[in-house]
Amino acid sequence: MTAISEHVSLKPYNTFGIEVQARFFTQICHLQQVQELATAKGMFAQLPKLPLGGGSNLLFTQNYNGLVLHNCLKGIVIDKETDQNVWLTAQGGEVWHELVQYCVAQNWGGLENLSLIPGSTGAAPIQNIGAYGVELQDVFTKLQAVHLASGEIHTFLKADCRFGYRNSVFKKEFREQYFICSVTLQLNKNPLFTLQYGEVQRTLEQLGYTVPTVQAVSHAICHIRNSKLPNPAELGNCGSFFKNPEVETAAFERLHRLYQTMPHYSAANGRIKIPAAWLIEQCGWKGRRVGNTGTHKNHALVLVNYGNATGAEIKQLSENIQQSVFEKFGILLEPEVNML
Repeated sequence: MTAISEHVSLKPYNTFGIEVQARFFTQICHLQQVQELATAKGMFAQLPKLPLGGGSNLLFTQNYNGLVLHNCLKGIVIDKETDQNVWLTAQGGEVWHELVQYCVAQNWGGLENLSLIPGSTGAAPIQNIGAYGVELQDVFTKLQAVHLASGEIHTFLKADCRFGYRNSVFKKEFREQYFICSVTLQLNKNPLFTLQYGEVQRTLEQLGYTVPTVQAVSHAICHIRNSKLPNPAELGNCGSFFKNPEVETAAFERLHRLYQTMPHYSAANGRIKIPAAWLIEQCGWKGRRVGNTGTHKNHALVLVNYGNATGAEIKQLSENIQQSVFEKFGILLEPEVNML
């Protein structure tokens, strides 16, 4: 029988460092444990269940009155290899950045732009994590997950996941219904690098790289992230709190006439993406502290816990920022972070 603890603090298990408790908590080290708990009778059959990875995209606003399943599944296996590609399967409890560094060390391309993103591998598809022009879906092949209502193992191909911008079927329709056990990725031995972000090119040059390599790009991305984003071990945060909003071309043109320095990028379906950090900064929120919460001095998109903030306080701060941006620009920012 899987060992289950009661009234466990979740502060060590969320990067915001919020002090809340789980009514029940267990470490999942074997797939069979999930199946056992999913098909359990009695009290555990009725309890809500929360799969938890690195807790890097969660804001707890209250205690969790259910069973937390902490993903500790470990292992990386090479499934197939050709002259051009490598397919590997990583268990869901693998630390994402450690998986990236493993692939970078082998000179396998595809994940280098996703270096230093916090969290676990099993959580990566939920969010369709992305950075600097690359998203998980670009290298994703399939995942295996246990259905928490039946204990059945399901395989999801890329189309099944319905990936979108920081979105997937696991964030909406199947939210908290599946425990992701493993993720299979296709990597490239002769990578084509994604370097359209000027910041990446400039950093490569500053670091002395004249020709991009997998290692060089990863180094540059880590350098950028370390210079802009606070370490959650030192200052509680979840990285980018809001998505970058996308607007119709006509709406953007109206805004651009009023704010001619507004940065923007092309998005899918002819829409325009506007950096949320810029919108927040224009509203005077960058580096602003409100009690135990605030926005980081180097990045307006990062909400931080100065030590004793509650999840409710951080949520209130996020709502105040949303209101400011909406009143000034008519744009409603959507949180990236899952709030519980």
